[in-house]
Amino acid sequence: MKTLVQRVLGGDKRAAAKLISMIEDDEPGARDALRKLYRHTGKAHIVGFTGPPGAGKSTLISRLIKEFRRRRKTVGVIAVDPTSPFTGGAILGDRVRMPEASLDPRVYIRSMATRGHAGGLALATFDAVHVLEAFGADVVFVETVGAGQSEVEIAKRAHTTVVVEMPASGDAVQILKAGILEIGDVYVVNKADLESAGAMVSNLEQVIPQRSKGWRPPVLRTVASEGTGIAEVAEQLERHWRQLHASGELAVRELARAETELRGALAEAALHRLAAKPATERKLHRALKESPRGRLTSGPWRKSSSAEPALSTDTSPRRRSLPSRRTHDRDDRPSERLYREGEMSERWQAEGARGRSSWSPRRLGSNGEAWRQSSRHF
Repeated sequence: MKTLVQRVLGGDKRAAAKLISMIEDDEPGARDALRKLYRHTGKAHIVGFTGPPGAGKSTLISRLIKEFRRRRKTVGVIAVDPTSPFTGGAILGDRVRMPEASLDPRVYIRSMATRGHAGGLALATFDAVHVLEAFGADVVFVETVGAGQSEVEIAKRAHTTVVVEMPASGDAVQILKAGILEIGDVYVVNKADLESAGAMVSNLEQVIPQRSKGWRPPVLRTVASEGTGIAEVAEQLERHWRQLHASGELAVRELARAETELRGALAEAALHRLAAKPATERKLHRALKESPRGRLTSGPWRKSSSAEPALSTDTSPRRRSLPSRRTHDRDDRPSERLYREGEMSERWQAEGARGRSSWSPRRLGSNGEAWRQSSRHF
């Protein structure tokens, strides 16, 4: 009897579905199967689709499936739907828009819930992509949830990122804002039969810069519901894939993708190990009980005690070694908030005026011990 891995490598859709379910549920044997499949991955063109809700991403992908099947490509699709923060459920309704494609034996479509994961993707999304690569997919489409201006994780994972926009979704100022409008390799203005489509295309063409290795992202018009412009989108996706190979950019992106996956796996393993410790839950509950009274267990906002003073007022010129920047959490800078609010600005400005401090509060993180060590410089 064939093993699950052998069946996936043989193009068995049911085996692929089973393995992806095991990965999502973190069942025993899932990681071992992935490890065996990994050597068979790396050949598929991974295309990410992102954009605001209602832009027509699912309909566009449905039409592209037909176009790539016409070009004799095996297609895999991972469609990510948001999980309700209240009920914990997800509709997983993107496949409803792809009924004909799901009947094709050389097309595999999988819906996946975010399960609270940020960035527009699910935690297991790209493990599932590896399964589809081993399954034999030539191209894998990954559809994110309806994204805002900061859900840009797909750009770190996909070879080609398609940003789908629609007319009347904002003025020229909206186009200039940072976020998903900066990550696209191909831009698609869907529902181009609407009146303001021309203005959206013009605004995009004015602000999109040239990407690395000479690639300038095209801005294309489609009416996905009618199949208009689909062949042009498919051609630009294949053109970008060829350009990545020819310029050497593909190797760079693959290395960055591998690093992102490795860091994510390490973070997940560390979190599981921490959660497995009996004391973790106890400490968490104690911290939650203390926080409403303004007492947190770490960080620069912690109330001082007799054994552990807050910021020292010592201004003597002695120096101590600063903690390594690698120990700082650069995503959460309470010290910077304090600085902006003016609570400590006078002291930092005075230090800077005397030439004694060449560093700024932005170099401090939320690590409580690092903060207490560095505070002694003042």
